[in-house]
Amino acid sequence: MSGSLSLPRVLADTPLPSPVSEMLEGKVSLVPWQGVTSATKSHVEGIYTYGHPRVDGPLLASLEGVRVISNHGVGVDHIDIEEATHRKIPVGNTPGVLDGATADMAFTLLLAAARRIIEGDQFARGASFTHYDPSLLIGLEVHGKTIGIIGMGRIGLQVAMRATGFGMEILYHNRRIRNDLPTGLRAEYTSLFELLGRSDFVVVCVPLEKDTHRLIDAKCLSRMKSSAILINVARGGVIDTDALTEALDNRIIHAAALDVTDPEPLPRDHPLLTSSHVIISPHLGSATKQTRLAMAELSVANLMLGLEGKPLIHQVNQCSSSLGTV
Repeated sequence: MSGSLSLPRVLADTPLPSPVSEMLEGKVSLVPWQGVTSATKSHVEGIYTYGHPRVDGPLLASLEGVRVISNHGVGVDHIDIEEATHRKIPVGNTPGVLDGATADMAFTLLLAAARRIIEGDQFARGASFTHYDPSLLIGLEVHGKTIGIIGMGRIGLQVAMRATGFGMEILYHNRRIRNDLPTGLRAEYTSLFELLGRSDFVVVCVPLEKDTHRLIDAKCLSRMKSSAILINVARGGVIDTDALTEALDNRIIHAAALDVTDPEPLPRDHPLLTSSHVIISPHLGSATKQTRLAMAELSVANLMLGLEGKPLIHQVNQCSSSLGTV
């Protein structure tokens, strides 16, 4: 998108899809991430991250005029929050608008893994399916089983509400016990190891931070039931990929269903890609038309407010902008 020199310049990982590009048309002049030069760096006033490009200290040091960073999504592990805060740059994200869609994805993966839907689809399309055989592709029941939710934030709460509809026993582990759960939602707080040992399905919903990096390691996986299924709708780095690969190969756990991986995407020769015990989707947690529209609206609003020196609607860090207190 070309723009007038009078418009604020925003560094973005272009091309941005509609509706984001349409919302920004005429409001900012986009500077392509790969096309930024020493001549344009001094004029950049904002950063808009769509596909999780890395925003680190060296980049921010080269963009002295930046007044806001707006992220299209909730997770901000690709942004150096400490460095942005030190430079008094507010960082915005989009919590709240994608909780339901991500929780839906968690249950989509849970059900698909439990009932072997991917294998069933492949078999039903193949030449071997010539007659109905009731002994084939026996899966696991979901209703009435125990679900363990690691991270009872907005998304974790939505997962718990869906689990209630399946009559599941709900366990959760969180930084703190939640005393504000909705009336009628019965969920038991437990330690991480107790949750892992009791759960038939473990759903990971925590943000990727220093203390959650590779939270689910070989020790945690060894605590799980051999019949359990691990579902990750958080960030790939929350799970130790090598430990998970070994756990699946050695049948320490029954299966895994991953919307995110570490790295993302996995190398094309990674053993998880050929494993029959894992389902992998390409980071589709918030990928619905309604949710992506809401994310676009909120991230664009955060960007424009930051450029004007006004408080963001949702801000990750606490700092003062150059034009006003946030």
